[in-house]
Amino acid sequence: MDTKAALRIKTAGLWLAIGAAITVGAALTLQYVYGYVPCKLCLTERLPYYAAVPLGIIALFAPVRVARLALGLAALGLLYGAGVGVYHAGAEWGFWPGPTDCGGGTGANPAAVNDFMNSLQTVRVVDCSVAALRVLGVSLAGWSALVSFALASLAGMAAVRR
Repeated sequence: MDTKAALRIKTAGLWLAIGAAITVGAALTLQYVYGYVPCKLCLTERLPYYAAVPLGIIALFAPVRVARLALGLAALGLLYGAGVGVYHAGAEWGFWPGPTDCGGGTGANPAAVNDFMNSLQTVRVVDCSVAALRVLGVSLAGWSALVSFALASLAGMAAVRR
């Protein structure tokens, strides 16, 4: 194994960890700072990012064989996330029906009716078939699919390239 290939794998691990952390950080900011409550599919889309951060860090510090394995696993997980994002975005656009059991959570149960009424003013409940926010005409689910695919491509190419 030459030094150039090892450096390429380590660099991919670093960018994978950074990209996944930024993406999930943005989702958590929308949730906890701006009050966007995620639906069931939104939470499912986050899972590959949660796994990609430590896998990217493993790829950064582990021996090359283990780093390739970590990047390959991250690529597979992120491809799954891209598929869920495409499904979610398609349900938002009405291309196909979304899951029947999908809807936004409400967070912690309010202690009193007044607390409940106040929480209704700040919390935005999201349904899987309705885009909570669109940026440049693309829903958050669509952006998640694009970012997942890009990160999966980065990790997968680094894992298999010799």
